Amino acid sequence: MTAQNIALIAGLLLILIFFNLLIRIYNKLVALKNNYEKAFRNIDVILMQRADEVPELVKVASKFMEHETAMLTNLTKLRTDFLNAKTVEEKIDNANEFSKSMKNLFAVSENYPTLSSNSNFLELQRRVSQMEDKIADRREFFNDSVNLYNVGIQEFPNFILAKMIGYKAQGLFDVTPEEKKYDGIQF
Repeated sequence: MTAQNIALIAGLLLILIFFNLLIRIYNKLVALKNNYEKAFRNIDVILMQRADEVPELVKVASKFMEHETAMLTNLTKLRTDFLNAKTVEEKIDNANEFSKSMKNLFAVSENYPTLSSNSNFLELQRRVSQMEDKIADRREFFNDSVNLYNVGIQEFPNFILAKMIGYKAQGLFDVTPEEKKYDGIQF
């Protein structure tokens, strides 16, 4: 075997190792991206279920809360906005606004004893509360997935390929300042 043949074989091996590394990095980045997208779709399912509850909730509540029509109209508008949202960011913003409005509705409902004791309203309130718990769980999983994706596209040498294929860092599903606010227990 000549030195030229050895150099040729070594060069081919290096090229093969390089392409193997490139393929592994690409596959890792695609898996991370698909994982965070799937995590948001899981949140999206619960957000859609919650949005589907709104017409029933508004129908029951409107019978009792005639003076709160602006709040009920806003809930309906937020539902429509959610259904028309195109991007993850729009859906996240809408979900945060929707959560705030639902909390307001349930807080105001306490001023209407007949509504607060209505079995249909209580059942809807229970279902929405369960969905909020599921959204919180899935939001945590989504944020973990986005974090892994963001780290994955920023690691060396991954960031080179990530930049070439247009992968960009994604935002987390943040908690709004209103959700963080705690006024203490009121008696």
